[in-house]
Amino acid sequence: MAIAFDKLQKILQNSFPNANIELVDLVGDSDHYSVTIIDKIFANKSRVEQHKMVNLALKEILGDELHALQIKTLSP
Repeated sequence: MAIAFDKLQKILQNSFPNANIELVDLVGDSDHYSVTIIDKIFANKSRVEQHKMVNLALKEILGDELHALQIKTLSP
């Protein structure tokens, strides 16, 4: 099952309201995305901790509506 670009973007914006978020549908099937999130809340956190924060924000849709997500997190 796929998730609409707008729905995924809204979830991410609600979870990271102060972030700069770049979301890309990698193959045009609404099921494989790449996201880059730049947010100061990632400062002083390991890459694993940062990605856990993103996965937690998306826990309701990961593996169901969203099949694959490439995550890149940065602190400004």
